[in-house]
Amino acid sequence: MSLVKKYSKEVKQILSKYPPEGRRSAVMPLLYLAQREEGYVNKAAMREIAQILEITETEVASIVGFYTLYHDEKAGKYRMQVCTDLPCALRGADEFLQNLCGNLGIKVGETTPDGLITLEEVKCLAGCDKAPLFQTQGPDGIRYHENMTVDKTMELIEALKGGKE
Repeated sequence: MSLVKKYSKEVKQILSKYPPEGRRSAVMPLLYLAQREEGYVNKAAMREIAQILEITETEVASIVGFYTLYHDEKAGKYRMQVCTDLPCALRGADEFLQNLCGNLGIKVGETTPDGLITLEEVKCLAGCDKAPLFQTQGPDGIRYHENMTVDKTMELIEALKGGKE
């Protein structure tokens, strides 16, 4: 079902905040709306957003590709995004990520067999002094986890499995 048909009221409300010549600025709230239910933005939604805003699909896709809060593929219930930029790497983020992969039995970009965690590598979560750190994106929103160890992370994952955090 199309975004406009499914969320007619919300789309109109979002578009009403922008003058006609500035409609392209509505791309991020429309992407958020498209992603809200499934946790990712499919190609049809990107195409529709491009048509609504009179921009190219490539422009819409570039926003999805740039920001770590937008996704173009289905993933686990939680996305665990580990920052590995240079300052975080200097504080052990790369080793942390590799050890976490070993403990979960998956590679970066993969999802655990139970569908709970998709492990991703991202750049800059703005907490370099508290690395290793990651953010989780899931049904309960976005949460930041700083000064992490693999043991503390595995405890967190067990809590997520039990429905607690």
